Amino acid sequence: MAWKHLCAASKLSDGEPLGFKVGDERVALYKVDDAIYATDDVCSHAFALLSTGFLEGHVVECPLHGAMFDVRDGRCRSGAYKDIRSFKVEIRDGEVYVDLEEGAANEGAPDRALDAEA
Repeated sequence: MAWKHLCAASKLSDGEPLGFKVGDERVALYKVDDAIYATDDVCSHAFALLSTGFLEGHVVECPLHGAMFDVRDGRCRSGAYKDIRSFKVEIRDGEVYVDLEEGAANEGAPDRALDAEA
């Protein structure tokens, strides 16, 4: 596993995606109903940062292409775009960690997020 620290959980706000660059990876975090999710930050269609997109419920919309992805599992919910990867999230002592090696679209969506209060 390749757990990477991204930020304090308190830095995240409901409905406001936040993007990070970790080495060569770009990761977006989303807080929805006190749960934190992580996906690729780049749209699968062309280079656009999903962290600058629009989050409504569990769906983030690409700001350039209108593609919509479920932040729980990375599945594309509109158009003929490829799914994006989703990542496991852990909260340790109030800090957000993401497992970048385990990232794979559509695997185990319900347990991808952890309660931000944990």
